[in-house]
Amino acid sequence: MIETSAPRQAGPLLHLRGHDAEGLRLAAVVIRPEDAPCGDLHASGTAHRARRIATLEGLAVWRFDFRLGPQDRGYAFEDTEYPVETDLGGDLRLAFLSCNGEEIGDMDRDPAERDAMWERMRTEHEDQPFAALLQGGDQIYADEVTQGHPLSDGWPEDIPQGATEEDLSELAAHLRAGFVNRYMRGLASPAFGGLAARVPSLAVWDDHDICDGWGSLPVAATNSAVGRTLFSVAREMYLLFQHGAVEADVADIFVDPSGMQLGWQRQLPGVTLMAPDLRSERGRRRVMGEAGWRLLERPVPEPERTIIVSSVPLLGPRLSLVEAVMWLWPGMQKYEDDLRDQWQSRAHREDWKRALRAVLGLRAQGPVTVLSGEIHLATRAEMAASPGPVHQLVASGIAHRAPPKGYARGLGWLAWLGEGPLSGHRIRILPPPGMRRRYVAERNFLVLERRDGDWNAVWHLEESGETLPLPI
Repeated sequence: MIETSAPRQAGPLLHLRGHDAEGLRLAAVVIRPEDAPCGDLHASGTAHRARRIATLEGLAVWRFDFRLGPQDRGYAFEDTEYPVETDLGGDLRLAFLSCNGEEIGDMDRDPAERDAMWERMRTEHEDQPFAALLQGGDQIYADEVTQGHPLSDGWPEDIPQGATEEDLSELAAHLRAGFVNRYMRGLASPAFGGLAARVPSLAVWDDHDICDGWGSLPVAATNSAVGRTLFSVAREMYLLFQHGAVEADVADIFVDPSGMQLGWQRQLPGVTLMAPDLRSERGRRRVMGEAGWRLLERPVPEPERTIIVSSVPLLGPRLSLVEAVMWLWPGMQKYEDDLRDQWQSRAHREDWKRALRAVLGLRAQGPVTVLSGEIHLATRAEMAASPGPVHQLVASGIAHRAPPKGYARGLGWLAWLGEGPLSGHRIRILPPPGMRRRYVAERNFLVLERRDGDWNAVWHLEESGETLPLPI
């Protein structure tokens, strides 16, 4: 069972299923104690009954599937009205975030400190509403869920042998309880909940949604019985809590109907949103399998503008230099998995070039913006292309506290050296507008806005406030 101190209810939580001529297709999730009732949801003049999609750890997960037309202004649940942006053909605002937590002790942090940037985002939404909430990875930090069970306490360094099916079933139950605990703490936060009930979400996962460095760890660890059990439970929890989905929904929500790759694509008026899954098929010498490449390399249905969520920055500094010399300094080897996680790793050089070519192919159809997180800093980059650059905007650390300033300066030095694996397509790392340094060590989130047909981006920084708008 989950800890008694963990929240026992959350929601409604909106998930963006799609958009067409009839309006928005949405799912709303409500989580209650399994013996508590769930009322009706009213939308477009219709009362909708909830369907229970899961029962676990004493909680019931209920889901409503419904539509909102362009003339609708929201929905009602149990006598509370929730406004939702439904007229998406003109001006449009999107929010982007990543890294909602920390590796150690996140459950013990003061909620006011931890969720301070969520409060700012909620205030921003109340002033000028968002149409969608894009979550770029590490929505939870699950690194500690392996603790407290004899099979996983020492994993990945210590890999148990000879575990029985009963042992692994007990491990899965232990892991599931840990995941539920962490998800419930985040979903029940007043700051997050105030947004999630009014702004439909799209989320891609990254390593901490599973464990630190998943896919870049030694194969013996990830392919072990403990590793497979951990991934299976993490995937089940990701589907349930970040998409309001179960296995039977995969073919309707994600591009790959087999579920081998949990990348998604959605069309809103004038913009295509897509996110390849950089974790499900990842190995120490590959970022994605062919299911993932099919999403990134196929033509988009509505190429007016494309926004790609890459959980790990696609345009980055020459981290391969660090990999080349890290073995010269004692203690640096512990960062091998972190470096191998990056597109710029020497192990992923060919995959990186393939991804850049795919993005250039999309750029030939229309403007492309890449959104990334993962590094706990704010920065941006440009890749030279015709008829104009590919922009990358990194917003990372909505809850994760900022790293030391020296870390940001070190990355800035690597960025000064430059990197461009494709001839004629130089990559430059640049400061956010109005900032002196390329990397800003402050907690942050990003707002993208379309106004009168023109797009711009603004970072919201914890100490420095809003940046100047960046035309994209």
